[in-house]
Amino acid sequence: MSALICGSLTYDTIMEFQDKFKHAIFPDPTQRLNAYFTVPDLRRQFGGSAGNISYNLKMLGLEPLPLATVGMDFGPYAEWLDSCEIKLDHLLTIEHCYTAQTFITLDVDGNQISAFHPGAMSFSFTNSLSQIQNIQLATIAYDSREGMITHALQLAELGIPFVFAPAQSITEFDGDDLLSFIEQANWILVNQLEWQWLAQQTHLTSQQVAQRVQALVIIQPVEAGALIYAQDTYYQIPGANAQATHDIAGCEDAFCAGLLYGLLKDIDWETTGRIATLMSTIKIEHHGTQNHQLNWDNFKTRFKKHFGYALLV
Repeated sequence: MSALICGSLTYDTIMEFQDKFKHAIFPDPTQRLNAYFTVPDLRRQFGGSAGNISYNLKMLGLEPLPLATVGMDFGPYAEWLDSCEIKLDHLLTIEHCYTAQTFITLDVDGNQISAFHPGAMSFSFTNSLSQIQNIQLATIAYDSREGMITHALQLAELGIPFVFAPAQSITEFDGDDLLSFIEQANWILVNQLEWQWLAQQTHLTSQQVAQRVQALVIIQPVEAGALIYAQDTYYQIPGANAQATHDIAGCEDAFCAGLLYGLLKDIDWETTGRIATLMSTIKIEHHGTQNHQLNWDNFKTRFKKHFGYALLV
């Protein structure tokens, strides 16, 4: 079973400042910001919505097909995806650009300063879906605004059902844009803050959105589970207790992979929601977005422990 994952592929550089930001911001008579950080701890990792969702879905035993634009420096990431046996058939290299990348500096209080360079992601709209075949479903995940609009329209024209999972890019769309996505998509996946933006811009309630799609899924804070509005039915999905909380980055992508797994396997909503929640919980127990591992037997054991019944898929 294969799923087309339309989204981004990024390098994430994380730097840790062993002090508080306020101690490194100096008075400047011109009232310009003047700060200096020495960051002894630095790590570079693979990220992006298409990469993260694909990584999690592959661990669940299915066939993700990431569709994204990448830059001239994509070699190390390509080697990583290849080692994970994730196909690279639908990646388009933009030769004059760098791959999209995020630079994050953290202080001891957990505050962060981030800078994002979109690079090749800005050209994602040029990566056409015209040659796509044998796809059961797809995802429109975080990407450039133009790419998300273009690919959603192409999926709708091809009759390929898809999950609209915009993540933080949702604020780039106004009410008319979001109403178009709702009309085109089969499922909507957002967290609480993203839902507030969607509701504010469209003036729709959760029940009204659910009537226009097959389901609206709202992710709650990590251990609080999720809400699923499947047209006339409402499900409160419980959370799964994390063994440790190390890094929330990528949790929404891990949840999305669990949702895709349930849709591809035609699993009931209560179980699909629990699979997605447990995937998100496993992710938060590890630093980075593609550093956790999944043992299926252990996954089923944890599923039964947390939710009280066996996972029979």
